[in-house]
Amino acid sequence: MTVPFLDLAAPYAELKAELDAATQRVLASGRYLLGPENEAFEAEFAAYCGGRRCVSVGSGLDAIVLVLRALDIGADDEVIVPSHTFIATWLAVAATGATPVPVEPDPLTFNLDPAALDAAVTPRTRAIVPVHLYGRPADLDAIGAVAARHGLAVVEDAAQAHGARYKGERIGGRYAAAFSFYPGKNLGALGDGGAVVTDDAALAAKVRLLRNYGSTVKYHHEVKGTNSRLDELQAAMLRVKLTHLDEWNARRSAVAGRYRTELAGLDGLVLPTTSEWAEHVWHLFVVRTADRAGLQDRLTAAGVHTLVHYPIAPHRSAAFAELGTAPGALPLAERLAAEVLSLPIGPHLTDDQVGQVIAAVHTGLAGRAAA
Repeated sequence: MTVPFLDLAAPYAELKAELDAATQRVLASGRYLLGPENEAFEAEFAAYCGGRRCVSVGSGLDAIVLVLRALDIGADDEVIVPSHTFIATWLAVAATGATPVPVEPDPLTFNLDPAALDAAVTPRTRAIVPVHLYGRPADLDAIGAVAARHGLAVVEDAAQAHGARYKGERIGGRYAAAFSFYPGKNLGALGDGGAVVTDDAALAAKVRLLRNYGSTVKYHHEVKGTNSRLDELQAAMLRVKLTHLDEWNARRSAVAGRYRTELAGLDGLVLPTTSEWAEHVWHLFVVRTADRAGLQDRLTAAGVHTLVHYPIAPHRSAAFAELGTAPGALPLAERLAAEVLSLPIGPHLTDDQVGQVIAAVHTGLAGRAAA
Protein backbone atom coordinates (compact mmCIF):
# COMPACT_ATOMS: atom_id res chain seq x y z
CA MET A 1 0.00 0.00 0.00
CA THR A 2 1.26 3.44 -0.94
CA VAL A 3 0.66 6.28 1.51
CA PRO A 4 0.44 9.60 -0.38
CA PHE A 5 1.72 12.68 1.34
CA LEU A 6 -1.65 14.34 0.73
CA ASP A 7 -4.74 13.06 -1.07
CA LEU A 8 -6.49 16.06 -2.64
CA ALA A 9 -9.17 13.93 -4.30
CA ALA A 10 -10.41 12.59 -0.96
CA PRO A 11 -12.10 15.81 0.24
CA TYR A 12 -14.12 15.95 -2.97
CA ALA A 13 -15.10 12.31 -2.63
CA GLU A 14 -16.33 12.94 0.92
CA LEU A 15 -18.21 16.15 0.11
CA LYS A 16 -19.18 15.47 -3.51
CA ALA A 17 -22.89 16.19 -3.17
CA GLU A 18 -22.32 19.46 -1.29
CA LEU A 19 -19.53 20.68 -3.57
CA ASP A 20 -21.41 19.77 -6.74
CA ALA A 21 -24.47 21.65 -5.49
CA ALA A 22 -22.36 24.71 -4.69
CA THR A 23 -20.78 24.59 -8.16
CA GLN A 24 -24.18 24.45 -9.85
CA ARG A 25 -25.39 27.33 -7.70
CA VAL A 26 -22.54 29.53 -8.92
CA LEU A 27 -22.87 28.50 -12.55
CA ALA A 28 -26.59 29.22 -12.50
CA SER A 29 -26.10 32.61 -10.87
CA GLY A 30 -24.06 34.18 -13.65
CA ARG A 31 -21.97 35.93 -10.96
CA TYR A 32 -18.31 34.94 -10.96
CA LEU A 33 -16.45 37.72 -9.11
CA LEU A 34 -17.24 39.69 -5.96
CA GLY A 35 -20.76 38.34 -5.73
CA PRO A 36 -22.99 36.79 -3.06
CA GLU A 37 -20.83 33.69 -2.46
CA ASN A 38 -17.85 35.91 -1.72
CA GLU A 39 -19.84 38.13 0.61
CA ALA A 40 -21.25 35.12 2.45
CA PHE A 41 -17.87 33.43 2.78
CA GLU A 42 -16.26 36.61 4.12
CA ALA A 43 -18.94 36.90 6.80
CA GLU A 44 -18.76 33.21 7.72
CA PHE A 45 -14.97 33.04 7.88
CA ALA A 46 -14.74 36.26 9.91
CA ALA A 47 -17.22 34.83 12.40
CA TYR A 48 -15.36 31.52 12.52
CA CYS A 49 -12.05 33.26 13.27
CA GLY A 50 -13.54 35.59 15.85
CA GLY A 51 -12.75 38.67 13.79
CA ARG A 52 -15.23 41.29 12.71
CA ARG A 53 -14.15 41.59 9.10
CA CYS A 54 -12.77 39.36 6.36
CA VAL A 55 -11.52 40.52 2.97
CA SER A 56 -10.95 37.73 0.46
CA VAL A 57 -8.07 38.05 -1.99
CA GLY A 58 -6.33 36.07 -4.71
CA SER A 59 -3.69 34.24 -2.64
CA GLY A 60 -2.08 33.96 0.75
CA LEU A 61 0.92 35.90 -0.52
CA ASP A 62 -1.35 38.73 -1.66
CA ALA A 63 -3.03 38.75 1.74
CA ILE A 64 0.24 39.61 3.49
CA VAL A 65 1.31 42.08 0.80
CA LEU A 66 -1.99 43.96 0.89
CA VAL A 67 -2.00 44.26 4.69
CA LEU A 68 1.52 45.63 4.63
CA ARG A 69 0.58 48.06 1.86
CA ALA A 70 -2.52 49.08 3.79
CA LEU A 71 -0.21 49.91 6.69
CA ASP A 72 1.81 52.13 4.30
CA ILE A 73 4.90 49.99 4.66
CA GLY A 74 7.31 50.41 1.78
CA ALA A 75 10.78 51.42 0.69
CA ASP A 76 13.26 52.24 3.48
CA ASP A 77 11.17 50.29 6.01
CA GLU A 78 12.13 47.03 7.71
CA VAL A 79 9.83 44.18 8.68
CA ILE A 80 10.88 41.42 11.05
CA VAL A 81 10.22 37.90 9.73
CA PRO A 82 11.15 34.37 10.86
CA SER A 83 14.36 32.95 9.47
CA HIS A 84 12.62 29.57 9.15
CA THR A 85 9.44 29.83 7.06
CA PHE A 86 8.16 29.41 3.53
CA ILE A 87 9.72 32.09 1.37
CA ALA A 88 6.32 33.73 0.71
CA THR A 89 6.60 35.51 4.07
CA TRP A 90 9.78 37.20 2.91
CA LEU A 91 8.48 37.78 -0.63
CA ALA A 92 5.49 39.68 0.72
CA VAL A 93 7.76 42.10 2.55
CA ALA A 94 9.99 42.51 -0.50
CA ALA A 95 6.94 43.16 -2.71
CA THR A 96 6.24 46.35 -0.77
CA GLY A 97 9.81 47.57 -1.23
CA ALA A 98 10.62 46.99 2.45
CA THR A 99 13.48 44.83 3.72
CA PRO A 100 12.85 41.53 5.53
CA VAL A 101 14.89 41.25 8.73
CA PRO A 102 15.15 37.62 9.88
CA VAL A 103 14.97 36.44 13.47
CA GLU A 104 15.80 32.89 14.45
CA PRO A 105 13.10 30.50 15.72
CA ASP A 106 12.58 29.00 19.13
CA PRO A 107 14.36 25.63 18.80
CA LEU A 108 11.42 23.75 20.37
CA THR A 109 8.51 25.31 18.50
CA PHE A 110 10.25 26.40 15.24
CA ASN A 111 8.21 29.62 15.53
CA LEU A 112 9.65 33.13 15.82
CA ASP A 113 11.55 33.44 19.12
CA PRO A 114 10.15 36.46 21.02
CA ALA A 115 13.32 36.64 23.12
CA ALA A 116 15.32 37.53 20.00
CA LEU A 117 13.03 40.28 18.74
CA ASP A 118 14.29 43.31 20.65
CA ALA A 119 17.78 42.93 19.21
CA ALA A 120 16.39 43.01 15.65
CA VAL A 121 14.46 46.28 16.03
CA THR A 122 15.98 49.38 14.45
CA PRO A 123 14.64 52.90 13.80
CA ARG A 124 13.46 51.62 10.39
CA THR A 125 11.41 48.70 11.77
CA ARG A 126 7.69 49.04 11.10
CA ALA A 127 6.17 45.61 11.70
CA ILE A 128 6.63 42.03 12.85
CA VAL A 129 5.23 39.14 10.80
CA PRO A 130 5.08 36.01 12.98
CA VAL A 131 4.20 32.78 11.21
CA HIS A 132 2.02 30.12 12.83
CA LEU A 133 4.28 27.52 11.32
CA TYR A 134 2.97 24.06 10.50
CA GLY A 135 -0.33 24.95 12.20
CA ARG A 136 1.12 25.76 15.63
CA PRO A 137 0.34 29.26 16.97
CA ALA A 138 3.26 31.56 17.69
CA ASP A 139 3.46 33.20 21.12
CA LEU A 140 1.35 36.25 20.36
CA ASP A 141 1.42 37.72 23.88
CA ALA A 142 5.21 37.79 23.98
CA ILE A 143 5.47 39.05 20.39
CA GLY A 144 2.78 41.66 21.02
CA ALA A 145 4.60 42.94 24.08
CA VAL A 146 7.71 43.62 21.99
CA ALA A 147 5.61 45.25 19.27
CA ALA A 148 3.87 47.51 21.77
CA ARG A 149 7.16 48.50 23.36
CA HIS A 150 8.52 49.67 20.00
CA GLY A 151 5.31 50.90 18.39
CA LEU A 152 5.24 48.20 15.71
CA ALA A 153 2.38 46.59 13.83
CA VAL A 154 1.85 42.84 14.03
CA VAL A 155 0.67 41.00 10.90
CA GLU A 156 0.07 37.30 11.41
CA ASP A 157 1.00 34.87 8.64
CA ALA A 158 -1.76 32.34 9.30
CA ALA A 159 -1.42 30.49 5.99
CA GLN A 160 -1.08 27.16 7.83
CA ALA A 161 -3.25 27.83 10.88
CA HIS A 162 -6.94 27.69 9.91
CA GLY A 163 -8.83 26.93 13.11
CA ALA A 164 -5.81 27.05 15.43
CA ARG A 165 -6.25 28.68 18.83
CA TYR A 166 -3.90 30.74 20.97
CA LYS A 167 -4.90 30.67 24.65
CA GLY A 168 -8.42 29.69 23.64
CA GLU A 169 -8.75 32.41 21.01
CA ARG A 170 -8.95 31.57 17.31
CA ILE A 171 -6.12 32.82 15.15
CA GLY A 172 -7.54 35.84 13.33
CA GLY A 173 -9.28 37.34 16.31
CA ARG A 174 -6.43 39.54 17.53
CA TYR A 175 -4.16 41.13 14.92
CA ALA A 176 -4.63 41.31 11.17
CA ALA A 177 -4.14 37.73 9.99
CA ALA A 178 -3.34 36.62 6.44
CA PHE A 179 -4.70 33.22 5.37
CA SER A 180 -3.99 31.08 2.31
CA PHE A 181 -6.55 28.76 0.71
CA TYR A 182 -4.04 26.90 -1.47
CA PRO A 183 -5.54 23.43 -2.14
CA GLY A 184 -3.27 21.63 0.33
CA LYS A 185 -4.16 23.84 3.31
CA ASN A 186 -6.43 22.70 6.16
CA LEU A 187 -9.07 24.88 4.49
CA GLY A 188 -8.21 24.63 0.82
CA ALA A 189 -9.88 25.88 -2.33
CA LEU A 190 -9.70 24.26 -5.78
CA GLY A 191 -7.02 26.77 -6.77
CA ASP A 192 -5.32 29.77 -5.23
CA GLY A 193 -7.07 32.06 -2.79
CA GLY A 194 -6.50 33.98 0.40
CA ALA A 195 -8.06 36.31 2.94
CA VAL A 196 -7.31 38.95 5.52
CA VAL A 197 -9.19 38.80 8.82
CA THR A 198 -9.10 41.85 11.08
CA ASP A 199 -11.07 43.85 13.64
CA ASP A 200 -9.72 47.10 12.19
CA ALA A 201 -12.43 48.63 9.97
CA ALA A 202 -10.08 51.13 8.34
CA LEU A 203 -7.48 48.47 7.56
CA ALA A 204 -10.11 46.15 6.09
CA ALA A 205 -11.48 48.96 3.94
CA LYS A 206 -8.04 49.76 2.59
CA VAL A 207 -7.27 46.11 1.78
CA ARG A 208 -10.66 45.89 0.05
CA LEU A 209 -9.74 48.97 -1.98
CA LEU A 210 -6.30 47.69 -2.90
CA ARG A 211 -7.52 44.24 -4.01
CA ASN A 212 -9.79 45.72 -6.72
CA TYR A 213 -7.61 48.11 -8.72
CA GLY A 214 -7.82 50.74 -5.97
CA SER A 215 -11.49 51.23 -6.73
CA THR A 216 -14.76 51.05 -4.83
CA VAL A 217 -16.78 52.67 -7.63
CA LYS A 218 -16.16 51.26 -11.11
CA TYR A 219 -13.62 53.28 -13.11
CA HIS A 220 -12.93 55.59 -10.15
CA HIS A 221 -9.48 54.67 -8.84
CA GLU A 222 -8.46 56.20 -5.54
CA VAL A 223 -5.05 54.53 -5.14
CA LYS A 224 -2.71 52.32 -7.18
CA GLY A 225 -4.33 48.99 -6.42
CA THR A 226 -4.03 45.55 -7.93
CA ASN A 227 -6.23 42.68 -9.09
CA SER A 228 -6.44 40.14 -6.27
CA ARG A 229 -9.95 38.73 -6.00
CA LEU A 230 -11.26 35.39 -4.82
CA ASP A 231 -13.67 34.13 -7.47
CA GLU A 232 -17.23 33.04 -6.68
CA LEU A 233 -16.60 29.36 -7.37
CA GLN A 234 -13.72 29.22 -4.90
CA ALA A 235 -15.77 31.10 -2.31
CA ALA A 236 -18.60 28.59 -2.70
CA MET A 237 -16.19 25.65 -2.30
CA LEU A 238 -14.68 27.22 0.81
CA ARG A 239 -18.12 27.83 2.33
CA VAL A 240 -18.82 24.09 2.12
CA LYS A 241 -15.43 23.05 3.47
CA LEU A 242 -15.54 25.57 6.32
CA THR A 243 -18.45 23.67 7.87
CA HIS A 244 -16.21 20.57 8.04
CA LEU A 245 -12.97 22.25 9.10
CA ASP A 246 -13.18 21.53 12.83
CA GLU A 247 -13.92 17.87 12.21
CA TRP A 248 -11.06 17.59 9.74
CA ASN A 249 -8.68 19.34 12.15
CA ALA A 250 -9.73 16.86 14.85
CA ARG A 251 -8.85 13.99 12.51
CA ARG A 252 -5.44 15.56 11.90
CA SER A 253 -4.93 15.87 15.64
CA ALA A 254 -5.77 12.18 16.11
CA VAL A 255 -3.13 11.19 13.53
CA ALA A 256 -0.58 13.47 15.21
CA GLY A 257 -1.44 11.88 18.55
CA ARG A 258 -0.66 8.43 17.21
CA TYR A 259 2.62 9.61 15.72
CA ARG A 260 3.66 11.33 18.94
CA THR A 261 2.83 8.24 21.00
CA GLU A 262 4.09 5.48 18.73
CA LEU A 263 7.24 7.26 17.51
CA ALA A 264 8.26 8.56 20.94
CA GLY A 265 11.74 7.75 22.16
CA LEU A 266 13.19 6.63 18.83
CA ASP A 267 16.90 7.29 18.61
CA GLY A 268 17.79 9.82 15.93
CA LEU A 269 14.28 11.31 15.64
CA VAL A 270 13.04 14.58 17.17
CA LEU A 271 9.26 14.88 17.34
CA PRO A 272 7.29 18.16 17.33
CA THR A 273 6.33 19.50 20.73
CA THR A 274 3.07 21.08 21.88
CA SER A 275 2.19 23.85 24.34
CA GLU A 276 -0.73 23.89 26.74
CA TRP A 277 -1.62 27.42 25.58
CA ALA A 278 -1.74 26.59 21.88
CA GLU A 279 -4.17 24.41 19.93
CA HIS A 280 -2.13 23.01 17.07
CA VAL A 281 -4.08 22.13 13.89
CA TRP A 282 -1.30 19.99 12.43
CA HIS A 283 -1.16 21.37 8.93
CA LEU A 284 2.15 19.51 8.82
CA PHE A 285 3.75 16.91 11.08
CA VAL A 286 7.45 17.78 10.95
CA VAL A 287 10.16 15.67 12.53
CA ARG A 288 13.89 16.26 12.63
CA THR A 289 16.66 13.81 11.86
CA ALA A 290 20.33 14.22 11.00
CA ASP A 291 19.90 11.42 8.44
CA ARG A 292 17.04 13.02 6.56
CA ALA A 293 18.02 11.90 3.06
CA GLY A 294 18.56 8.33 4.20
CA LEU A 295 15.32 8.12 6.16
CA GLN A 296 13.35 9.75 3.35
CA ASP A 297 14.75 7.24 0.84
CA ARG A 298 13.85 4.30 3.11
CA LEU A 299 10.33 5.64 3.66
CA THR A 300 9.87 6.07 -0.09
CA ALA A 301 10.98 2.47 -0.64
CA ALA A 302 8.37 1.43 1.94
CA GLY A 303 5.64 3.27 0.01
CA VAL A 304 5.45 6.29 2.32
CA HIS A 305 5.67 9.66 0.58
CA THR A 306 7.24 12.55 2.48
CA LEU A 307 8.17 16.16 1.76
CA VAL A 308 10.62 18.71 3.17
CA HIS A 309 9.25 22.01 4.54
CA TYR A 310 11.61 23.71 3.74
CA PRO A 311 14.94 22.59 2.25
CA ILE A 312 16.42 26.05 1.65
CA ALA A 313 16.33 28.79 4.27
CA PRO A 314 15.06 32.04 2.66
CA HIS A 315 18.33 33.86 3.31
CA ARG A 316 20.19 31.15 1.38
CA SER A 317 17.86 31.48 -1.62
CA ALA A 318 19.10 33.25 -4.74
CA ALA A 319 15.99 35.43 -4.48
CA PHE A 320 17.49 37.17 -1.44
CA ALA A 321 21.16 37.08 -2.33
CA GLU A 322 21.18 40.90 -2.38
CA LEU A 323 20.78 40.93 1.40
CA GLY A 324 24.29 39.53 1.68
CA THR A 325 23.52 37.28 4.65
CA ALA A 326 26.62 35.21 5.24
CA PRO A 327 26.42 31.41 5.43
CA GLY A 328 26.12 30.44 9.08
CA ALA A 329 24.70 33.79 10.15
CA LEU A 330 21.36 32.12 10.90
CA PRO A 331 22.55 28.70 12.06
CA LEU A 332 19.27 27.34 13.43
CA ALA A 333 17.39 28.11 10.22
CA GLU A 334 20.12 26.39 8.23
CA ARG A 335 20.12 23.38 10.54
CA LEU A 336 16.36 23.01 10.33
CA ALA A 337 16.54 23.26 6.54
CA ALA A 338 18.93 20.32 6.60
CA GLU A 339 17.02 18.16 9.10
CA VAL A 340 13.24 18.66 8.86
CA LEU A 341 11.05 16.01 7.26
CA SER A 342 7.26 16.10 6.94
CA LEU A 343 5.34 12.85 7.40
CA PRO A 344 1.93 12.31 5.79
CA ILE A 345 -0.87 13.87 7.81
CA GLY A 346 -4.37 14.78 6.80
CA PRO A 347 -8.00 14.18 7.60
CA HIS A 348 -8.34 11.34 5.10
CA LEU A 349 -5.50 9.05 6.19
CA THR A 350 -6.83 5.64 7.23
CA ASP A 351 -5.76 3.86 10.41
CA ASP A 352 -3.91 1.33 8.28
CA GLN A 353 -2.04 4.08 6.43
CA VAL A 354 -1.03 5.73 9.70
CA GLY A 355 0.17 2.36 10.97
CA GLN A 356 2.19 1.86 7.79
CA VAL A 357 3.90 5.24 8.27
CA ILE A 358 4.74 4.42 11.89
CA ALA A 359 6.13 1.00 10.98
CA ALA A 360 8.15 2.45 8.11
CA VAL A 361 9.72 5.08 10.38
CA HIS A 362 10.69 2.43 12.92
CA THR A 363 12.21 0.28 10.20
CA GLY A 364 13.84 3.25 8.49
CA LEU A 365 15.58 4.37 11.66
CA ALA A 366 16.71 0.83 12.34
CA GLY A 367 18.14 0.77 8.85
CA ARG A 368 20.09 3.95 9.64
CA ALA A 369 21.51 2.33 12.76
CA ALA A 370 22.46 -0.84 10.87
CA ALA A 371 24.19 1.18 8.16
